[in-house]
Amino acid sequence: MAMVGERKGYTQDGTVDLKGRPVLRSNTGRWRACSFIVGYEMIERMAYYGIASNLVLYLTKKLHEGTVKSSNHVTNWAGTVWIMPAAGAYIADAYLGRYWTFVISSAIYFLGMCLLTLTVSLPMLRPPPCATGIADKDCHKASSLQIGIFFFALYIIAAGTGGTKPNISAIGADQFDEFEPKERSQKLSFFNWWVFYILIGTIFAQTVLVYIQDNVGFALGYGIPTIGLAVSILIFVLGTPLYRHRLPSGSPLTRMVQVFVAAMRKWKVNVPIDSKELYEVTLEEYTSKGRCRINHSSSMRFLDKAAVKTDQTSPWMLCTVTQTEETKQMAKMIPILITTCIPSIIIAQTTTLFIKQGTTLDRSMGPHFQIPPACLIAFVNIFMLISVVIYDRVFVPAIRRYTKNQRGITMLQRLGIGLVMHVIIMAVACLVERKRLSVAKENNLLGTSDTVPLTIFILVPQFALTGIADAFVDVAKLEFFYDQAPEAMKSLGTSYFTTTLSIGNFLSTFLLSNVAYLTSKHGHKGWILDNLNDSRLDYYYAFLALLSLVNFICFFVVAKFFVYNDDVTQTKTTDLAMKPASSNVKTEIS
Repeated sequence: MAMVGERKGYTQDGTVDLKGRPVLRSNTGRWRACSFIVGYEMIERMAYYGIASNLVLYLTKKLHEGTVKSSNHVTNWAGTVWIMPAAGAYIADAYLGRYWTFVISSAIYFLGMCLLTLTVSLPMLRPPPCATGIADKDCHKASSLQIGIFFFALYIIAAGTGGTKPNISAIGADQFDEFEPKERSQKLSFFNWWVFYILIGTIFAQTVLVYIQDNVGFALGYGIPTIGLAVSILIFVLGTPLYRHRLPSGSPLTRMVQVFVAAMRKWKVNVPIDSKELYEVTLEEYTSKGRCRINHSSSMRFLDKAAVKTDQTSPWMLCTVTQTEETKQMAKMIPILITTCIPSIIIAQTTTLFIKQGTTLDRSMGPHFQIPPACLIAFVNIFMLISVVIYDRVFVPAIRRYTKNQRGITMLQRLGIGLVMHVIIMAVACLVERKRLSVAKENNLLGTSDTVPLTIFILVPQFALTGIADAFVDVAKLEFFYDQAPEAMKSLGTSYFTTTLSIGNFLSTFLLSNVAYLTSKHGHKGWILDNLNDSRLDYYYAFLALLSLVNFICFFVVAKFFVYNDDVTQTKTTDLAMKPASSNVKTEIS
């Protein structure tokens, strides 16, 4: 059978060099190429979280916004950052390819960082500092022009990240040929170590950069990550000769819509019992393009109508079995996408309300040093980093002996464990907040600027548990959406992961605004006020714990019926025409 890369030493997964030529396995890819890619991402994470970690405090302390307004600005921006990858993935898969989409988007990202640094550096682009003894609410407000330029810079950054986030991790995973046993084994650990290395950059941002921003100034605090981003782009470009690339294969969204349209237009047509009678092109036509032909499956059979042969051959009336199966694979992940949005609401609290809690507590560490509240976010990533290493090096080898699964447990089982932990996180946060409020009330410290005599480290458990949960949820989500997406739609699959983060942030904005509004009606004080010492944030956290519990139950039901895709390496190396209709296996979440 003719296959791309069947010549000895060439990759067999359809990857090529930047000019579209087959690539030698020995000269490209693997961890050697990934070192440049990981180097970029480690520094880029430092740049991104150098902004995101302390943004809520910049808005309250420098632009003098209230708690709800500043928190909503942060989650709206983060929501935009994480929804833009859907557009970036579309452009990469349909037109430019992952590499060029990434390079162009990185330039846009850098432009936004430069402008943002200027807005916090030039006096004409920021409001004057507050005089000593003046409350934030009474300070000189930023002008509309100053606010406009600041947020314009932030949203340029959001546009730039749209092309980098979905493609950089996909480029990294593309460096491992699944048809070579050693590389296939390395790929199973790729996302664990991918997260490990980027956490190093994140922790640096949430400690060193946050300290610089709080104690030296935001001009230097934003200038350092801007320079770092320039260095990271250079690192990525230097590794270009080593990279393996995938050619763009046309608009994945268009192909998916064609399947749905064709199936609906032929809704009266009967699907033949024998799947061989459905429309499909030859295996050689796929292999010549470096693509895999996908075997027919029995799931979502109503879409099979799109592949039923008729006298019309328009792509909006007749689709191949492979095109239909690609659509099925992307569509059946949507319920998982929906049930993994709620965890992103919990994550959003770490950069908003969790930090605002820290501003009300004793932050002293000795007579001359106070810990910036945003530094607490570092505990999320420190514990996530530790958890990823333990998971990959200890848990997986130990549990693999019993499950016989190369990953130790399934991706959805890993997700489920993390979702249970999110319920625990919000329960712990609720109890800690109740303690903080009781101490504030006992000491009659109910003013906006009053400091509650509790150490800021009382918040560490909720940050640490979030990090452990993320080692299960975030890594599993990223791996799941990449792994279960068809080969021609990997960037779009990765964008499913970022979409869950985006929806979670927008939901956080919606919930925070409406809870603050609804609980303040009819003469009530409200759960969330600018003065946290006079708020009932514990009620809001209890509500999020209940929401997380309901979401886990929904996830459990969805995961119980999810069917994993066939192994693409087996599909490509066997005669698809002779293969049984489906060999998918149901996942076990319990």
